[in-house]
Amino acid sequence: MGGSKASFTPFVDPRVYQTSPSENDDDDNSAEAMFANELLRQEQARLNEARKISVVNVNPTNIRPHSDTPEIRKYKKRFNSEILCAALWGVNLLVGTENGLMLLDRSGQGKVYNLITRRRFLQMDVLEGLNVLVTISGKKNKLRVYYLSWLRNRILHNDPEVEKKQGWITVGELEGCVHYKVVKYERIKFLSFTELQHRPQLVDLTVEEGQRLKVIYGSSVGFHVIDVDSGNPYDIYIPSHIQSQVTPHAIVVLPKTDGMEMLLCYEDEGVYVNTYGRITKDVVLQWGEMPTSVAYIHSNQIMGWGEKAIEIRSVETGHLDGVFMHKRAQRLKFLCERNDKVFFASVRSGGSSQVFFMTLNRNSMMNW
Repeated sequence: MGGSKASFTPFVDPRVYQTSPSENDDDDNSAEAMFANELLRQEQARLNEARKISVVNVNPTNIRPHSDTPEIRKYKKRFNSEILCAALWGVNLLVGTENGLMLLDRSGQGKVYNLITRRRFLQMDVLEGLNVLVTISGKKNKLRVYYLSWLRNRILHNDPEVEKKQGWITVGELEGCVHYKVVKYERIKFLSFTELQHRPQLVDLTVEEGQRLKVIYGSSVGFHVIDVDSGNPYDIYIPSHIQSQVTPHAIVVLPKTDGMEMLLCYEDEGVYVNTYGRITKDVVLQWGEMPTSVAYIHSNQIMGWGEKAIEIRSVETGHLDGVFMHKRAQRLKFLCERNDKVFFASVRSGGSSQVFFMTLNRNSMMNW
């Protein structure tokens, strides 16, 4: 592993950040400080506006101590092709690239094992309890499931019986898959909706009040829902103020809402709506710049990776919790997360890519 100093400035917490850079800062640091200052100034203006109609807490207790600030590290291994996805398998990281599937050994010296070559891996999830790795992979973007026991034997070569068996199955005859979502649902339900007006780019499923299933998806015009019982699709949010095509980033079903409220992120914004298309909060989440990747983190935060900075915001309010500035412009892509660890990669088409990870809470590093 390498340090983070070459790529990022220290974490900026808007609650303790000093807005005046020192006189000794060089031009790069001054530019970074100006961007951070402007980001925080905008956030403060939004907070001030909100406080006009809210009660101000004069005894805040949530000031993060300095020792608790997030930090970023990167693995020294440079991948020769672009990293497209990753998934944690135990403590180790399965990495999918344009040219194959690899395992990054996080328990040892950071060695990388080639598992599958000459196959493109677009999306993946490890389901250890089922002994499977779910993927969208191959030239035809098929939904293919690999057995973890077979992949393990590709490294250890200690089970002749596993070696004899085929290590994967293809799910149905599906080709041209764009996105899938693994959802825990206790009953079997077969879903097929073939005549949608807008091509899905992101998909999720919510269970309203533990009973009603609704498929949510994002397209190039906005966000839509399919009522599973009736099969009827309808729009829940179309950003009419955007004239060109919309880039949907994330669908976040909010906790403690019985599966009925969501944060929908697109372009450089996010809106709070319910499954019937009604706005539930008079708040628009506004990123400081156009993110290349957005992801919900189970610390109840949402992260946006932009070319200038990584922003961490509250998923409930959209308020800025903190920011990492890049020392130079770079494109980053979210990979996966677990507990206090968030993994992401540099995006360099045609060049080498590296894996980074962020520890959101250093105090819990020893527990993971």
